[in-house]
Amino acid sequence: MDAPRTVAAGRTASPTTARLINDRLALQLLQSEGALTAGQLKTLTGLSRPTVADLVERLQEAGLIAVVGESGAQRRGPNARLYGIVADRAHLVGLDLRTHSVTVAVADLLGEVRAERTVPIGPDDTPDAAVAAALAGLDKALAAAGAPHPHTIAVGAPGLVDPATGRLGGTDWVPSWHVALVGELRARRAVPVLLENEVNLAAIAEQRDGAARDHDTFVLLWLGHGTGAAVVLDGTLRRGASGGTGEIGFLPVPGTAALPSASGCDGGFHSLAGSAAICALAAQHGLPAEAGAGSTSLDAPAPAPAPAPDTDAPPAEAVVRAAVAAGDAGAAFLDALAARIALGVAAVCAVLDPGCVVLGGEIGSGGGEELAGRVAGHLARLSPLRTDVRAGALGGRAVLRGAVLAARDSAQNDLFPPAG
Repeated sequence: MDAPRTVAAGRTASPTTARLINDRLALQLLQSEGALTAGQLKTLTGLSRPTVADLVERLQEAGLIAVVGESGAQRRGPNARLYGIVADRAHLVGLDLRTHSVTVAVADLLGEVRAERTVPIGPDDTPDAAVAAALAGLDKALAAAGAPHPHTIAVGAPGLVDPATGRLGGTDWVPSWHVALVGELRARRAVPVLLENEVNLAAIAEQRDGAARDHDTFVLLWLGHGTGAAVVLDGTLRRGASGGTGEIGFLPVPGTAALPSASGCDGGFHSLAGSAAICALAAQHGLPAEAGAGSTSLDAPAPAPAPAPDTDAPPAEAVVRAAVAAGDAGAAFLDALAARIALGVAAVCAVLDPGCVVLGGEIGSGGGEELAGRVAGHLARLSPLRTDVRAGALGGRAVLRGAVLAARDSAQNDLFPPAG
């Protein structure tokens, strides 16, 4: 029998706690590695064969794992059974709230998306109409996934999320239907509803599935309609005392006509790097905002057919993508944009020294390594701190993916035995 596991200095785990720790370890391995045999679990956990046999039996009885196949190993006797997490044990919902739309994803316990719906919200829709449309879209997505009773819902929204209350605060600049929708979800669904700032969720997604997979400490700089940042230090997302960590749009920077105020970020970094500011900068360089929609005004080859337009995609995304595709014709604009972005990055680095900054959002992804490299060049002249500047891998979809991952983490913490 395996010796009791140590859980804290001077203490050892009781047999019950040791079993919970072992079960959790096995489930984490099945999540990260995929289906495994009992022998592989023994090797990866370092547990004895009888202990692994016991935990496999416990997890099967709990409905958390099942036999999903057989190993292909060539040996005498029957092939070893492969065990995997029962993905349909729970269903999860992620929501990405934007100004004029809400996107819903329904996923299984492994985070695989089973259904997705985007619901447009008209600029003249009342809050009640917007909430009704969003709830109808959620119901349709749940029905399509065969998941009428989700385990956990996670919502990504702009604005400050108070860490103490879990409510949106400081939201004068975000649509009122966002607050109303979250309230309705909590009232109508007898399930946990997690609310998180959208950029924080994007950072979770970029760390798990995107550009920051090899970093425990980094900053995600969100570049979309507006600007924001998420801070991850030593693997932990930092929210701040009031949920305001990363509100970089309010950062005073040179080159703006005024200073930001408590009621608005005009005059802050947002005035240099928000979508409207980028479109204005493009116009100064003779690049029309419609250049990304098939125009060849940058003397570039016509781009390949684009996917269906996203009503909430920032217009600057098309400009930036067209400038990158145009090569030398778009170089001056990209360099000017990079110089602006570097001002915000330099301020972040001076305070946090994260070592890695990911340019996220639609614009960060659209600019790709071309924009990231130019930002890195300007940053090297502004800051003595060595900083890797990378393009985000997930673009605007990072918020939705982060919501699904947050819901999965919460559900697994509830369903999987605690680690001690």
